[in-house]
Amino acid sequence: MSEIASVDWSRAQFALTAIYHFLFVPLTLGLSFIIAIMESIYVKTGSGQWLKITKFWLKLFGINFAIGVATGIIMEFEFGTNWANYSWFVGDIFGAPLAIEGILAFFMEATFFAVMFFGWDKVSKKFHLISTWLVAIGSNLSALWILIANGWMQYPIGMKFNPATARMEMENFFEVALSPVGIIKFLHTVTSGYVISAIFVIGISAWFILKGRYLVMAKKSIVVAASFGLVTSLFLMFSGDESGYQVARTQPMKLAAMEGLYKGETNAGLVAMGILDPSKKAGDNKDPFFLEIKIPYMLGIIATRGFNNFTPGIDDLVYGNEKHGIEGTVSKMEKGKIAVAALKEYKDAQKAGDKAAMSAAQSKLEANMNFLGYGYLEKPTDAVPPVGLTFYSFHVMVALGSYFLALFFVVLYLCMANNIENFKKLLWLCVFTIPLGYVAAEAGWIVAEVGRQPWVIQDLMTVGVGATNLSSINVKISFILFAVLFTALLIAEIKIMLKQIKIGFENHA
Repeated sequence: MSEIASVDWSRAQFALTAIYHFLFVPLTLGLSFIIAIMESIYVKTGSGQWLKITKFWLKLFGINFAIGVATGIIMEFEFGTNWANYSWFVGDIFGAPLAIEGILAFFMEATFFAVMFFGWDKVSKKFHLISTWLVAIGSNLSALWILIANGWMQYPIGMKFNPATARMEMENFFEVALSPVGIIKFLHTVTSGYVISAIFVIGISAWFILKGRYLVMAKKSIVVAASFGLVTSLFLMFSGDESGYQVARTQPMKLAAMEGLYKGETNAGLVAMGILDPSKKAGDNKDPFFLEIKIPYMLGIIATRGFNNFTPGIDDLVYGNEKHGIEGTVSKMEKGKIAVAALKEYKDAQKAGDKAAMSAAQSKLEANMNFLGYGYLEKPTDAVPPVGLTFYSFHVMVALGSYFLALFFVVLYLCMANNIENFKKLLWLCVFTIPLGYVAAEAGWIVAEVGRQPWVIQDLMTVGVGATNLSSINVKISFILFAVLFTALLIAEIKIMLKQIKIGFENHA
């Protein structure tokens, strides 16, 4: 019981760190490009107003950047403290993209960050502009390698298991780096950050207009942000579609949970809105929904890229579906237990120096290696993630994303028409939309991470196996300390930002 508690607390601690970290990261990713666009306009036009606009948003960027780095460093240390078994098992693979991120991307980002902030009067306009763009590119390159690492956890490829060390070893770096899951995860995640940044700039600029301050500079900021947000929102829709296809291909159980799909369907419809029956369980005959509104055929098109194709549900994936060639969790657990037993046989034979027995055990292990993680499941339904949390998080994310797209279009149109100041309710709506961007981003991460439970590495390692054997009291203490620290950092950031916002554009020149 204490072991289970320790694992749960480790999961909670990492989730806490990730949630707080991703409050800061999206703004860094998108605001860096918005600032680079603004400075490009300044260098092109020589306008003092655009210089003031650039410096104002740059200060807010710097405040956010500093606190984001602090939470990110803590997260990386947690892999070694709370998830030592995981780090041991796949450190050779998982560590490679993180090392590249630190050596190349973060180094470039940190180097030119100093020039961007302190080099206004020390370097030429063009060199300063180049530095700003390099900071933006470096920030996003950092995200690329981190998300490639995360994508590998969702879809592990490019490696080979070494039974002698009981570790996964890199076999093909380019297969890992160019994984379709990792690439689309990067594109979808950073684009969501761009949308959040656009909302942030629009919301604060709307507040200035409501207060009757810096009308011209606020409108110019809105035009840049709304244009940026509109383009990136459209791309977000396309990357979301591709992400759905990749999830269907590599993590069908996650897709089924996202849609509350228990019984698979041919030409499955997409649930646009629904209320789940929380008492519904895999294998029973209950209707999963109290209420649902579906878009016919849409889920099948997203998942299979065609018509008349079968999309498996939770029941199909747990218990199997022979008609459609779907192997169930029950069968995978049997193969997984064979793999676990074969690994033990190999280690015993290795100790005894019996090469023939080692070879036989290795052959048995390799034949069932893809199902290793299933050998640690206690029952088939353990492979089902929390359906309710995954379903509602996904639909909140999609609903808010659609709302943001419409908001960008309306705001850009009115701002270009030069009468946005007459629409007070819309301006207040922009202000109050700022936190909704973060709600959408966090909901997306809940879908990505909760939706793949119980796996820390899809099909290969459960969270229980990957966690460090720590005393639950130690994890509880660190959880509380981190919660206090991160909350204090968040409050400090908000206070400092509000202070800078109240100062306004003029005093940032």
